[in-house]
This record gives sequence, C-alpha cells and structure tokens, in this order.
Amino acid sequence: MNDFVRQLLTEWRRLNLPSEDETFVVAVSGGADSVSLALALDDLKKRKKLNLRFVVAHFNHNLRGAESEADENFVKDLAVKYDFELALGRGEISEKGNLEQAARAARYDFLTNIAENLHAHAVLTAHTINDQAETFLLNLIRGSGIEGLSGMKPVRNLDAEARGRGDAGINESDEDESISASPHPRASAPPILVRPLLNWAKRSDTEKFCHDGAIEFRYDSMNEDLAFRRVRIRRVLLPLLQDFNPKIIERLAATAALLRDEHDELERLSIQPLNEASKEELKTRDLTNLSPSMRRRILRAWLENRRGDLRRLDLKHLEAIESLIFSRKSGRFVELPDGETIVKTNGMLVFTERKVVKNPPRH
Repeated sequence: MNDFVRQLLTEWRRLNLPSEDETFVVAVSGGADSVSLALALDDLKKRKKLNLRFVVAHFNHNLRGAESEADENFVKDLAVKYDFELALGRGEISEKGNLEQAARAARYDFLTNIAENLHAHAVLTAHTINDQAETFLLNLIRGSGIEGLSGMKPVRNLDAEARGRGDAGINESDEDESISASPHPRASAPPILVRPLLNWAKRSDTEKFCHDGAIEFRYDSMNEDLAFRRVRIRRVLLPLLQDFNPKIIERLAATAALLRDEHDELERLSIQPLNEASKEELKTRDLTNLSPSMRRRILRAWLENRRGDLRRLDLKHLEAIESLIFSRKSGRFVELPDGETIVKTNGMLVFTERKVVKNPPRH
C-alpha cells in the first residue's frame, strides 16, 4: 500500500469516520490535492478497507473560459476511468466585490445541495497543511483573534461552511459549529464537512502521489494571479518566511492547532457569559467589567446573531464598538459594512440593519 494511502486510512480512523454503509461526496477541482484524495479513497475501497459510496462533485465556476471547461472535462474523464459517480454544477460568478468569496459561496452551496440530496454522511475536501498555514497568515494579517488564528478544523458543520463562516472576517474559526465525527448511523442528521488531509498532508505529498502513480492533474492559472491575497501569501510571503525557517508551513499549521485547543477550552469556560449574545440588545454596563477577551468574544457572538455572519468585519470594528461601550455619551454610533450601525442609547447597544429605500410610487 502506498504510504499516502496508508496515512489517509490512519487519519480516517483517527477522525472516527464510518467505514461502511455511508455516502461521501468528494469535492474534486482537478488539482493535485483533490485528485490524490479521490484516488487514494478509490484505492482503499478496492482494498476493501472502506466499504463506502463515493460521489465525485465538481463545480465549474466559469471564471477561466476554456480552462474551466477543460477542468470539467478532466473530472468527467476521471470519473469514467475510475468508475466514480459524478455530480456536476455550474455557476456564473459575479466579478464585482470579492471574487474569491463569491466563488467559494457558490461552490459550497452546490456541495451542500448534493450532499443533502444524496443523504450523504459528509462532504470531503482536500485542504492540506499548506492551506492551513496560508489561512493562518491571512487571518493574522487581517487582525484576527484566537478564533481566526485557530484556522480550519478537520471536521465541522457543513451548513456553517456554506454560510461563509470559515475564511474571512474577525471570526474565521468554526466556533460553535465544530462537531465530532461518529461511526454510527446518522439517520436524518445533516451532512458534515471533513478535511481528511488537513492534519498530515502537504501539497508536495499530493503532487508526489500523483507523479508516482503517473496520474495527471490540472493546474489553475489563477494560482499565479498576485491580485489575490492568498496567492501573494503563497508565492511571496511564505517563500520569504522559509528563509528563516524551512519548516515554516508545518510550524504555522502546528501553531494553529495549539490555538484551536486553547480556543475550545475558552469556549467551554465561557458558555454562561456568551448567553448574553442571544439578546436583542446588550447592556454596556454588563460589558465594562469583563476582560477584553471575554468582551470581544461576546461582541463577536452578538454581531453574528444579529447579522447572520461576520463577513467583512475587522478588528477596527470591534475596537470602535468597545470605544462606544466606554463612552459617556448616548446617541453615538459605529458604522459597519453594508450600511449597518451599532448605536449606544440609554446604556444599551442596539444593532440597526441597513434601511432599504423603496422607489416612490409613480403618479
């Protein structure tokens, strides 16, 4: 058995994932990471280590013209060659605003729908240690706290990922959405998201697995576009950091794992104070006596409850709200993205959504 396949099986068991009588949706873009994951799973199935149904899912974002079409055709051919069931999706992604976020949202909506329709146990994605290190640096640059620096989790709630709580804003962690995998039947439970390569495989490992097996894979030209922050981190920042520590990718991923443990313990200890975040309004007096860490934890949870997510919120927004809390003046406010505001009035913080101005009736 190939060492890559053996390590995948070890991680599969460590994550306590079922080995029979379940359906898994495998997200395959055509790149080395996702191709190696799919084919290693196929190897384990043929060796009768896993008695599972694997459905390959590919989403064509239609962002690169003929190249996107070639990716889709490649995955179609892969599915035929290895006898995978195949689910295809297409989308017209608006290039206005954050292109990466829009593409990601469309992709996870597709994966969630496929998994729900198939009553799948989980969606599998091929995120690696490299992706974890890049996510850590992205969140560090954004000014994230311990949640964001905790990075991605190997197992989490798929619906939370589809809602966009994974990769941007002041809370890139999974927070309360993390769950434990179970080998037992899930009945009507919603599908989960599993990243079985995240804890052990590097990008070089997936490429080696493909090369050793003479397996072709696709390469996304957008991975060279320095207009994207993640690409600049991958192509510019990480090589510079490797001059200081050749194992910087592993070290950053390990740091994220340590912070994730710290974050989980803090969550356990702060259940009662976080109940405040479920309220429509927050009393500023209740927040002033808290530690800065706990105060920001409550504010993040409260904002997420009011907004639905924490997209486009930065540390500067939290700091502005904290200044509002300690201000003696009533009526002051903080502007948030998308026209939302936080107003301090009568000792309370009040969240106000953007007002939609309707067109006046024509006479």
